[in-house]
Amino acid sequence: MALRLEDKKALVSEVNEVALRAQSVVAAEYRGLSVAQLTDLRAKARASRVYMRVVKNTLARRAVAGTQFECVGEKLKGPLILAFSEDDPGAAARLIKGFAKDHQKLVATLVSLGGSVLPGSDLERVASLPTRDQALGQLLGVITAPIGKFVRTLAEPHTRLVRTIAAVKDQKQAAA
Repeated sequence: MALRLEDKKALVSEVNEVALRAQSVVAAEYRGLSVAQLTDLRAKARASRVYMRVVKNTLARRAVAGTQFECVGEKLKGPLILAFSEDDPGAAARLIKGFAKDHQKLVATLVSLGGSVLPGSDLERVASLPTRDQALGQLLGVITAPIGKFVRTLAEPHTRLVRTIAAVKDQKQAAA
């Protein structure tokens, strides 16, 4: 069904607003997927807070113009679905990767992160990026490790003394 000019402008404006806020985008070819499979993919995208939209390539080029994803414009070819990660840079890549395991007809063609375009084969690298909570946990571990080691080092002589006294006590009790 053909879109009217007003609908095209509204679509370009909507995708542009999402692209301005997004941290990454994944373009995947969906040729051969059924409507039910695409509906399932969209439901999973909503659950993982990923904006997903099938957009004609010419409209997509206009929508990403002026954003950090402008570099993907010339690489958009074929029937593509665009998945934008708004909160977590790896969310869209994890979604597409997970769905493509069960549906081989969904093929990632490109990934864009931080203004650079990566081929679809790099989807695994982007999908393996830690979530915000995981990254904060790793940072906290790195920050607290030296302090914890210092505390254990200070406590070690006292611990050895207590163990030695306990061993002497056990030895005297065994001899008696």
